[in-house]
Amino acid sequence: MEEPQEEKKSKWGFSAFSITEKFKAGLEKTRDSFTSKVNDLVARYRTVDEDFFEELEDLLLQADVGFETVMELMDKLRFEVQRQNIKDTSGIQSIISEKLVEIYESSDDESIELNIQDGELTVILFVGVNGVGKTTTIGKLAHRLKQEGKSVILAAGDTFRAGAIDQLQVWGDRVGVEVIKQAEGSDPAAVMYDAIRAAKNRGADVLICDTAGRLQNKVNLMNELEKVHRVISREIPNAPHEVLLALDATTGQNALVQAQTFKDATNVTGIVLTKLDGTAKGGIVLAIRNKLHIPVKFVGLGEKMDDLQPFDTERYVYGLFADALDQQLAKEEELNEQ
Repeated sequence: MEEPQEEKKSKWGFSAFSITEKFKAGLEKTRDSFTSKVNDLVARYRTVDEDFFEELEDLLLQADVGFETVMELMDKLRFEVQRQNIKDTSGIQSIISEKLVEIYESSDDESIELNIQDGELTVILFVGVNGVGKTTTIGKLAHRLKQEGKSVILAAGDTFRAGAIDQLQVWGDRVGVEVIKQAEGSDPAAVMYDAIRAAKNRGADVLICDTAGRLQNKVNLMNELEKVHRVISREIPNAPHEVLLALDATTGQNALVQAQTFKDATNVTGIVLTKLDGTAKGGIVLAIRNKLHIPVKFVGLGEKMDDLQPFDTERYVYGLFADALDQQLAKEEELNEQ
């Protein structure tokens, strides 16, 4: 029997089907909350009218999709309904999902691919407040890059939080990568300097740098990040090649505030949205992209080592509407067979 096309392997060895299933499983809480309400709405409103649009708008806002994105989506939906002369609500979920993909992918042309340097050291700087899963994400990303055949070194630059260095070392041991560290309370910029020298000497492909998530106040934190950034740039021109901001999806709109703060202080090149599987408000992905114009490069979809996945718009939107889209596809297949 021929393998289904969906089972093609990605470059990390996971099948396309298994990655799609990860998005479906990871967005279960959002889908149970959001999509079930959309389904109830569709059941109550057999006709697409202004009352239907207003209630749908409220549901999207409750899912943290974001005001600007919701307004843009509603305009597109009204236009599409008029253009296709759609009268009833059956199949409206597929139109919503199509328009969400369009909105996300038209925001910018920035790639979600990591800016990996061929034949030289790539430096990835991780920033974000404490408690968002930054260290865990660093460990999982190191695992991904190792699976891709890259040699990775970690820099324990969060020298201010008790236990942060040990936590990164645990991940280093688990993944099988070296961790460059100093004593707790050391100057983070000095750790970065040592780590860059060590990575160069060992011919490493990627250096992933952890940073402090909280000092006495926001000004201190941002000054520390700027200092670390300067040291890295001085040792390697054009580095860091990526500045990834870790955000906790379960904090919803507060994640947007954090993102704006870090964007103002550092040149954030991408977002890693952690704990997406733990929230019923997974629409925050769309709000971040549309409001800040920073690509979401990875999402955390669970606790396992391979649950950090490169963000994929179509799989994400499918994860939001999986049950309704699967039912619609089954109906279409049934009609085609008749």
